[in-house]
Amino acid sequence: MFADINNNIGYELVLALGAFLLSMFITPIYTNFAYKHKLWKKQKSVAITGEKLQYMNKAHAEKIKRHFPTMAGVIILVAVIVVTTICCLNRGQTWLPLAAFVGGGMIGLIDDVLNLYGKNAVAGMRAPVKFAMISALGVFLGWFFACKLGWTAINVPYVGLVEVGVIGTILLFAFAVVATGNAVNITDGMDGLAGGLAMLAYGSYGVIALLQEQWYLAGFCFIVIGALLSYIWFNVYPARFMMGDTGSFALGAGLGVVAMMTNSFLLLPVIGGLFVVEAGSSLLQIGAKKFFHRKIFLSAPIHHHLQAKGWEESKIVMRFWIIGGVLAMLGVFLAMGGGVIR
Repeated sequence: MFADINNNIGYELVLALGAFLLSMFITPIYTNFAYKHKLWKKQKSVAITGEKLQYMNKAHAEKIKRHFPTMAGVIILVAVIVVTTICCLNRGQTWLPLAAFVGGGMIGLIDDVLNLYGKNAVAGMRAPVKFAMISALGVFLGWFFACKLGWTAINVPYVGLVEVGVIGTILLFAFAVVATGNAVNITDGMDGLAGGLAMLAYGSYGVIALLQEQWYLAGFCFIVIGALLSYIWFNVYPARFMMGDTGSFALGAGLGVVAMMTNSFLLLPVIGGLFVVEAGSSLLQIGAKKFFHRKIFLSAPIHHHLQAKGWEESKIVMRFWIIGGVLAMLGVFLAMGGGVIR
């Protein structure tokens, strides 16, 4: 098996390089267009629970003042579509993650356009509409996964395969797409934060796919990594632009599908542990305000709480990257020891 990996890893790296170079080529084209047409992101002024976002508005005051565009996820989306379609398209391994990537990106693109040209205080698509759209995408892809590709069992590390049936598989698949898509979207609130964590998570799943000899799926993961390397080059503090929902929903939906395709869905909370923490902190904050009329955090998600406590943005991002890297490595070790890789 390891001999096969050595024979294929060079090709995977070429795919990553191709996505990186294409993204670097597209970036100045997008940048000129975005600044010319003033694609400035509108900051939400009202939380989902209805009150004003004091800490978040204060934290983003400098960014709002200097005006930098959103929707740079289009660069990632185009690079991944082009390189995957030309070099790495395979019905059994890359159709589904690419479909999730494109579908999530299109939902995010609609939200970004509404953010740019909408008038309401929510500054974008309303949460129930966004949730319904990403859920529909997850259910459709889950149906294809279970009924067309024939996956109806989930691997429980250190236990083995557990049959969950067609309906159970569709529901798990949809949950993976919805939960991961929203979690990456929630995490995308600081320069380089979501992009760096997504790159580490895709790297972890890329290694798992290689060890499983799913060469095309591993290739897809490396293509995403290449595109993200280019994005992060321009997105580290102070960022030139932000990925917007176009990028975050594409990355999240694609990551959820990759987790299902490697049959390591239960390792996703480890590999994407900080995405879980970010989304969980937001859910806890919403629940506390709704049922107990008080806050748990100064601001949610947790990276804004740390910022409100006085942490520098770059410090938060770098420390989250370090934690994300440790969790990514831990996920690979658990996959190797838990029977995910045979």
